[in-house]
Formats: sequence, structure tokens, C-alpha cells
Amino acid sequence: MSTAARLFDGEVRHVRREAQDYRFAHRVYLWLVDLDALPELPRWLRPFARFEARDHLGDPDRTIRENVDAYLATQGVDLRGGRILMLANARAAGYVFNPLSVYWCHRATGELECVVAEVHNTYGERHCYLVRTERAQVDKAFYVSPFLAVDGEYRMSLPEPDDRLALAITLRRNGSTALTATVTGTRLAATPRALAALVLRRPFVTHRTSALIRLHGIRLWLRRLPVVPRPPHHPQEGV
Repeated sequence: MSTAARLFDGEVRHVRREAQDYRFAHRVYLWLVDLDALPELPRWLRPFARFEARDHLGDPDRTIRENVDAYLATQGVDLRGGRILMLANARAAGYVFNPLSVYWCHRATGELECVVAEVHNTYGERHCYLVRTERAQVDKAFYVSPFLAVDGEYRMSLPEPDDRLALAITLRRNGSTALTATVTGTRLAATPRALAALVLRRPFVTHRTSALIRLHGIRLWLRRLPVVPRPPHHPQEGV
């Protein structure tokens, strides 16, 4: 496997405070990979960790790296070949769902230029937020939950992982916190043995993530939380 890759054994936690108090947490594992040195797995493990352009922003006929560079160009950013690290789920057992993928984009000198947070919803849509620092505020511009309108602002804390993973996104609406989502985890060596152990402990991890999102949505709907109609989403240029 590529020495640039890392695995994180972690937890996703959501706390909703608007209209209904509702919270959940579930275990996951995530990859941190260099887009110029994607992991090369043993043949028997390849079905459990694939990185394909069709699962991320841009043209599925190009590489993930080429697509991130194309998106950055639309934002006036040229890394001049600098390193891009991606935190995401890998495609496993033929399926992947990434509620959030994060790209740390570095200049050729090694300094961080920007961070891209790529958000997917369960309707097959995606949207990228580009921030210049690891802690920033951006206006919400994408429909994710059917119970939250497309308004308010996100406060993002997206520090590049080292031995620990600790990301947080808070949605603020009307002067109060509507939702907080965190992703935390501990670094593991990205070895075939470590990956095999995670696959055995958390089989079909991305299938489970997608199913749990729908289950929590049903529970909120049964609590008679009003559904907000989904507005049209126009894909960003280059995405």
C-alpha cells in the first residue's frame, strides 16, 4: 500500500437542536490519501477499497486529482503541482456514499493554500465549499437535510489530520445553533492487515452510513418535523 495513505478508525456524531432535540453517533473508518499516490492494494482487498473519479466532483473520465485542479481553477487557485490530500470513504463492496469529503490543497512549497469541503446529499447531488483557512464561515448553499432550509451559515473547523482526526461543522440559523456534526478518529497504519480488521469489524460501512441517514430521517418525519421542499440545485462549473 502507498506509504502516503492513512486509515482513521472513528466516529461520526450529529446533534440537532432546532425544532427537535435529536442526536446520534455511529462508528466509521475513513481514508486519508494523497491524490497523486492512491493506495495499491493486494488483489484480495481491492473490492473493499477503491477510489474512483465517478464518486467525487467533476468528470468521471478524468482522475480525481485532475477534477480537483479543474474545480480550483474555477475559483482562481493554481497549486502548481502541490500536494492534495483527500479524506473520504472508499468504494467498498461496489458502493460508496460520502456525506463529506475533505481536500487539503497545498502549494508546491508545501504550505496550505485552501480546503475544499465536498458535501453529498442522498438525492445524488453534491456541492463544494472552498475555504482559505482550516477554520472559516461560509453561507449554506446546498440542500442536505429535508428538515432544514437552505439558509444560515456553516462554521467549519477542518484541521488537517495528524495522529488524530477532529473535524466539526456547525450550522447557525437565526442567531442560534441548529446542528453540529463532528468526525473524530485515531490514526492507524494503512496496512493490508489493518484494513482487513476494519472490514471485518465494520462490514459494508458505506452501505450502513447511507441506510442510517435514511433511518434517522424517517424517525424525524414520524415526529412530525416539517419537510422543506428541495430546491433545484445547479451543479457548479467544473463539478
